[in-house]
Amino acid sequence: MTKSQKIIISFLSIIALALLVMIGVNIGQAYNVFAAQPLGPLLPVAAQQTLPPTWTVTPGGSPTPAGIVTYAPTISFATNTPAALCGGPNVMNILVIGADTRGDNYIYGLADAIRILRVDFATPKVTVLEFPRDLWVEIPHIADNINGQDHEKLNQAFLYGQPGFKYWDDPSGGSGLLALTLNKNFGARIDHYVTVNMRTFVNIVNAVGGVELSIPDKQTARNTGLTVGEHTLSGDETLKVVRNRSGGGFERADNQNMVMCALRKKLTSPNIVTQIPELIQSFEDNIQTDLSPAQLSQLACLGTKLPPQNIAFASFPQELFKQTRVFDPVFNKRISIMDADFTALQEYVVQFQAGTWPAPVLVNTTTPAEEESSTFTCD
Repeated sequence: MTKSQKIIISFLSIIALALLVMIGVNIGQAYNVFAAQPLGPLLPVAAQQTLPPTWTVTPGGSPTPAGIVTYAPTISFATNTPAALCGGPNVMNILVIGADTRGDNYIYGLADAIRILRVDFATPKVTVLEFPRDLWVEIPHIADNINGQDHEKLNQAFLYGQPGFKYWDDPSGGSGLLALTLNKNFGARIDHYVTVNMRTFVNIVNAVGGVELSIPDKQTARNTGLTVGEHTLSGDETLKVVRNRSGGGFERADNQNMVMCALRKKLTSPNIVTQIPELIQSFEDNIQTDLSPAQLSQLACLGTKLPPQNIAFASFPQELFKQTRVFDPVFNKRISIMDADFTALQEYVVQFQAGTWPAPVLVNTTTPAEEESSTFTCD
């Protein structure tokens, strides 16, 4: 090989290497762009109001029409916040909705389960707050569609935003309208949403090989067709547990929380955790969410670092609620609803999102955590 041939080959090799580097950079940039794109329409900005820990409620004991409250002066203290894990933000609030549609679509359907997850990437900790679906609330954007009626059950906010009704035109649909309703009535700040219908939930449980769950009593066993004791439940069997409300709405919420703990335990098991990216990809078209692939990776990463005792499920104190009936012009009859002191619920929500409830309280302080509420952690 002549000297000139060697020079030419060396030159071509450098060009080829440069091209490979450029291609690699472009692929990396393309992936980063893809990973940052949300998988669904974003929530309306109004659902993401940030609320400080104390406020004075507007006259009448309810939020203003815009869902904003008038704040009392607060004192700020310097804090030494640890760095967030897995590249996530310090805190992410996610609305999780279990829709009662049995098919693979999201055209209709009520919000059968309503939870807000406060994901703390710095502690790390996940706290889950359940909202009773039968609360009688003001739902924005529906009055023009149902003859001025602006109040319905909380679970109907999801239904009215879905394509079957489409009582508002925001691309986020029922998930967005439910988030906006929670913000308007309770001051809930929501960053993202994840919505799963019943058929997808069943398929997810089956995809991880079922979940291990203990059926606690004969009544639950009778209503689910199972026996008392330990079980590895299939998707359909797990669905029966989460939908069982023989003991009322609060017991149903407890059943759902137990299943969430069991599912979390299964997802973080060594033989499943490596399959999470494939699971996310396989169910991408069956779940509604505005989370991006990068954010889903952050959450999956946090799940592997999260001690079970750092997952807490909270419910509002049952004494704040009472079962009553109201006349509903939509159905032209009196219907059963859950009534509550919204001012008290708003206070709980603010402290929940500040990360101060549920938690032990200081002596001689007055916070919602001092009242009797339902809180438990995963084993």
